[in-house]
Amino acid sequence: MSDQIPAISDTQPIRKPNIPKDAAVLVVEDNVSNFVLIARMLGYLGIHCEWKTSGYEVVEYADTLPRLDLILMDIRLPYEDGYGALKKIRASERFKAVPIIAVTAEASMEQMTKAKDSGFDGFLGKPLDPDRFPDQIRRILSGEPVWEYS
Repeated sequence: MSDQIPAISDTQPIRKPNIPKDAAVLVVEDNVSNFVLIARMLGYLGIHCEWKTSGYEVVEYADTLPRLDLILMDIRLPYEDGYGALKKIRASERFKAVPIIAVTAEASMEQMTKAKDSGFDGFLGKPLDPDRFPDQIRRILSGEPVWEYS
């Protein structure tokens, strides 16, 4: 019996989770530059996104969408912050199972813990890393929790 680990063939493809071609993401972000960056990175993945600039009336807006697979939500928003919007979304039967990820410049272990305790499904610290973002989104959409603040 050999103690060697079998070699992985160079011809075997690395498997990455598939993103549904018709995945729909709602980005709740008040900073236009941040939204444009997120929209471009999602577009690179073939994902359509919608945009809301405040947590205010986010449930009503989301209800107009034919499909919603993920919400990326800034925490510091005008009129109603991400925590208030999260509570309203979670109260809606239609969106109970939609993952909601906190995306914030307040990126620290303390803020990540607060987001987790408040019911967010994940945490991405800003500035977002364009090299890591595609994999983070793939993981989230495949059901894997992503909690990263740096």
